Amino acid sequence: MNVPLILNQFLDRAVSLYGEKAAIYNEDRVFSYKDLNGRVNQLSSGLKKLGVKKGDRVAYLAPNTVEMLEGFYGVFQLGAIMVPLNTRLKPDDYLFILNHSESKILFVDQELYQLISPIKDKLTTVEKIIIHYNEGETNEIGYDSWLETQNSSPFERELLDENDVCSLLYTSGTTGNPKGVMLTHRNNYIHALSTMHHLRVSDEDTLLHVLPMFHVNGWGSPFYYTANGSSQVCLRKASPEAIFSLVKKHGVSVMHMAPTVLNSLLQYNEQHAPNIDQAVRVVIAGSAPPPAFVTKVEKELGWEFIQVYGMTESTPLSTISTIRSHLKQLPIEEQYRMKSKAGVPMITCEVKVVNDLGQEVAKDGSEIGEVVTRSNGVMKGYWKNEEATIEAIRNGWLHTGDMANVDQYGNIDIVDRKKDVIISGGENISSIEVEGVLYDHPGVLEAAVIAVPHEKWGETPHAYVVLRGNYNLSTQDLIAFSREKLAHFKAITGVTFVDELPKTASGKIQKVYLRNEYWESNGVSGKFVN
Repeated sequence: MNVPLILNQFLDRAVSLYGEKAAIYNEDRVFSYKDLNGRVNQLSSGLKKLGVKKGDRVAYLAPNTVEMLEGFYGVFQLGAIMVPLNTRLKPDDYLFILNHSESKILFVDQELYQLISPIKDKLTTVEKIIIHYNEGETNEIGYDSWLETQNSSPFERELLDENDVCSLLYTSGTTGNPKGVMLTHRNNYIHALSTMHHLRVSDEDTLLHVLPMFHVNGWGSPFYYTANGSSQVCLRKASPEAIFSLVKKHGVSVMHMAPTVLNSLLQYNEQHAPNIDQAVRVVIAGSAPPPAFVTKVEKELGWEFIQVYGMTESTPLSTISTIRSHLKQLPIEEQYRMKSKAGVPMITCEVKVVNDLGQEVAKDGSEIGEVVTRSNGVMKGYWKNEEATIEAIRNGWLHTGDMANVDQYGNIDIVDRKKDVIISGGENISSIEVEGVLYDHPGVLEAAVIAVPHEKWGETPHAYVVLRGNYNLSTQDLIAFSREKLAHFKAITGVTFVDELPKTASGKIQKVYLRNEYWESNGVSGKFVN
């Protein structure tokens, strides 16, 4: 008889083999896997008393804490669906997501409650709000006192199928509101098996949770590090000082993070040169870094750099950039250049770069095509959005919208994004969403937003704007206007005022010309392609 691939099996394994191990470090609190399991059972029992049933959605707005970590397993035991929320959004964003997902229970960290209180009365399906670290500052249920009253005995789990949805993750697209990506137990389980192999995860590892867990469960780390009995350190707020301190204190061996965070660590290292003795590997996704960046990480920090690529819709990782054994004779500069690329398909993933006819591009590092993938990690679909699902998954292949070439060794190199998504600090930003805000300004006649290089964030939104005849606006006027309307990481950081925008015969704005114009006028080598 086949055993269904259910994510709670990972915690079961950790409890069985590593139950007494000091495994979860959360500021001044330490939990064994047995402790964690008891808290998970209490959470499940409490949710059941609140009426949560199989298929119900339970939302979390929290930083990387033990409360967030235990949420995944506690919610899953009921067959309910976890909805992790991006902690960097605006109240109206949460209003849309919570109502669209029809979430029944909402857990909120006390520091983030001010983002929910303005829209609380507009929530149509949320029945209870429970606050982590509630110290009597709100009228909501306090998590700690609530959890203590629940039963920690083994919970009688709901009968689940591996194709049941376990998480619903909202991702920024290029049009309108975010879309809810439905991921199943099978999606996450097989992704975990593949990723733990490629990242060489073991029970000797100590993971520092730098990447927010709302990012596809922190790239699945609550699953594959738990399955292997690794120690896990929760980081509430990422800063270079805090990261280096915890790396040294706990002997951290692996971290997942956005390129911007790693860049801040490089800068901190230059100034303070903290002494880290153990081997550390850093797993990076987002905008591909230049080879010089990889060189600095490996030579100055002495850490192993691992570039990965994926998207929420593929659970998320599909490729990895580690150097294969038969290529280690290549010059070190070539190896660094290779490590900065998206890399090669991971086990269980098929990844191709295809032209408009669906044919694979030449392995010449020149011909450009779209990245498509099919794997056990490809999402079940978009929540309540069949049209978008059909558009994204065609003939079994997920169309990523990312444009790339392939070098002679089979390494995929992302060169542009078909849908103009801007990746800033590891966050996806819809250029169309930003443009929509700019169009709300009475002085803006036309606007187009593109990604431009940024030393700290990798890239940020830059606007090309045509003003209405009787208006005289400054760059700072429009930056301030966008920051009022958007989460600050989505706001524009610069403006170029022009008399007209380049358009096709049908009137579509040609952003490729704006990108090339920006790079040429700012003395940056290289061009984007259409």
